Amino acid sequence: MRRIYESDALRRDDEPFTPHERESSVRPQLLRSVNSTGLSRLLVPSGLGQQAISIEITTPRTEYPAGVTIPFTVTMRNPMPVPITIPTNSPLLWTWSVDGATEATRVSLRDPPDEPGEFVFDRGERKRFGKRWDQRFRVSETEWVPAEPGTYTIAAELNVDAPAEAGLRGETTVRIVPDSDFEDDPDVTAAPDA
Repeated sequence: MRRIYESDALRRDDEPFTPHERESSVRPQLLRSVNSTGLSRLLVPSGLGQQAISIEITTPRTEYPAGVTIPFTVTMRNPMPVPITIPTNSPLLWTWSVDGATEATRVSLRDPPDEPGEFVFDRGERKRFGKRWDQRFRVSETEWVPAEPGTYTIAAELNVDAPAEAGLRGETTVRIVPDSDFEDDPDVTAAPDA
């Protein structure tokens, strides 16, 4: 398009409606907007922001045969018409666990930095994370043990002080049954919605 304007192909002396040249001294101005996230940090109390966020965990089924990977979806929602910022204890914003073992690990393998972080939710935003638990617990850097048949609680929480009391924790339970007690279902290994 630039070549057409630079080639004088659109200039005609007998037509009054030819494109005019731009003046180089005039620059378009940007549309100014309000930083709604920064404004909400100032106006929305942190307690109200924490109460607004909900965390839900879903699995395709409630029972799984032993040894089958269990997919689950963590959904976090901000129903408020304003952005919400949750201050976290570290840049690791949230974690999941199985029966209290973070990421199904019974040993400490990492130590998050000792600096605060922020988990930002836009107005009306829904965040979804798909995860899997392979029915094993890590007991050392190189050793994993299978989970025994029984009921297990899969939970997710934001990295804040006392997340359960702040309402920033969600959980669900699944039951692992021996292969002989499980009814065959082709959808048992269906992946979670991502």
